[in-house]
Amino acid sequence: MGTFGAALASAGIYEMIDSIAKPPERAANVGSPPIQEQYILQNEQVVMVNGSGVKSGNGTIAVRVPALHDHVITARLNVPANAKALQEAQHHLESALLDLERQFPPTPTGVASTVAWGLPYFHHYIPTLGKTSDFFKAGTSYPAYLPFDLMASKTEGRTVYALQEARTFPSDQPPLGFGPVRLEQNDVAVLLRSDSLANIKAAQNALFGLGSNQAGSLFKVTSIRQGFSGGGFYGQQGLPSKLALAHNIPGAQSIPRQAQGFLGFATTLDSNMGPGNIANLETLPGLTDQWPNGYFKQGTTMHLSHLFQDLVTWYEQNFPQYADRVQAMLHPGLSPTPAPGTLALQPPGQSEAEVAQGVQRYHAYGHTGSMSQVDSTTSPTTSNYGKAYPTGTTIPVRGDFDTLDNPFHYTSDPTADHYSKNPAAGLHFISFQPTIAIFNRVRLSMDGHYPDRTLPIAPRSPHAGINSVLHTTHRQNYLVPPRRHRSFPLAEFLV
Repeated sequence: MGTFGAALASAGIYEMIDSIAKPPERAANVGSPPIQEQYILQNEQVVMVNGSGVKSGNGTIAVRVPALHDHVITARLNVPANAKALQEAQHHLESALLDLERQFPPTPTGVASTVAWGLPYFHHYIPTLGKTSDFFKAGTSYPAYLPFDLMASKTEGRTVYALQEARTFPSDQPPLGFGPVRLEQNDVAVLLRSDSLANIKAAQNALFGLGSNQAGSLFKVTSIRQGFSGGGFYGQQGLPSKLALAHNIPGAQSIPRQAQGFLGFATTLDSNMGPGNIANLETLPGLTDQWPNGYFKQGTTMHLSHLFQDLVTWYEQNFPQYADRVQAMLHPGLSPTPAPGTLALQPPGQSEAEVAQGVQRYHAYGHTGSMSQVDSTTSPTTSNYGKAYPTGTTIPVRGDFDTLDNPFHYTSDPTADHYSKNPAAGLHFISFQPTIAIFNRVRLSMDGHYPDRTLPIAPRSPHAGINSVLHTTHRQNYLVPPRRHRSFPLAEFLV
């Protein structure tokens, strides 16, 4: 693992990516200014691919082409908990972020940054707002200034906020000897995305380096999480196959050559990603109190977790045939034509009743099928911005990426995090959605738990989608403010 300085300076096993992967074909960036939604990856291409996941003139499946490199840095603050220190830190961090944006556009060809804040930050550093503003009355205390989840509060008959503490789920099971899932308590997480590792390293140095014009003095970094996605959309060998084989990961030889992810599926199908700004706190009517003039308007919530992926169990034991993997990932009963290369199938949506009927008939359910009813609009919906969304429009936006970290590239607590220098197939899972209650509902449905029923399948059974090959180790939820409030949100209201 080495020291934090060494980890910041080196990408380790990921250094080879820029020499082996051709950057995706991106349309020219016309100099569009950064948008307020930090979580939206600007200038992200959508390509039409065939069943092998390769861009084709005959392609019928729309897939978003993610950045090749993804890094997440988590930290606790190294700032005194008083108004003056926090406001100085706010200006310091924002200055570093603006300098970064002057150097690189916030796109995959430059470097896109997302700054997210955990409940420990708000609880410890923003106990009470001392100033009256257009958003809050003086004296508003934690957590009353956080976005209010209107739907969950009505359903549960109590006050529920859009940002909630992370929880565990029925299928959560870390590897043998790891101990319970770690529900982390970081103050902040920064997501960096780019097609260029050099650009990401420059961004990491700007935000976490200790130079006079850098912002690292504000933070005590707890982890650096690195990874990759794609690389095979244009016919070349994808990064999951290439890196897993290069590092002798068990089961690597079974990863389809052009696969976007270790499990062989295209994970950024356009139909499975929330369109436009639908994942904003305020976009869908009746979800939160941030419309029309909330402080966190144009923000969202973010879930961050780490999971190991058992490729041997996936490809050789539980799901040895192509059709087995299709049914586990989508839903049972499908009989797809075998295709070489990565799987890019448009998943048919399933209602909760259809999932239950599938369990009765096949004694199994699939991963995306189990979630399609709860991660999408259930009726035609017009947003607060006047955009019409048909029934079945996906709400969350995924940002997950594969990794060989075990579990992180760097950790400040290697014993508690069970750090190992031996590469392992894993996933840094990121999901953006208007409220954490939505994430919890979707994640519970992945385990066969719905508000009105629980499917009679053990959540870690091979009959429960992909759950049997995933081993969760860490979870935390964050609030992603709009760009204008990304640096130490609410600190300006302290006295």
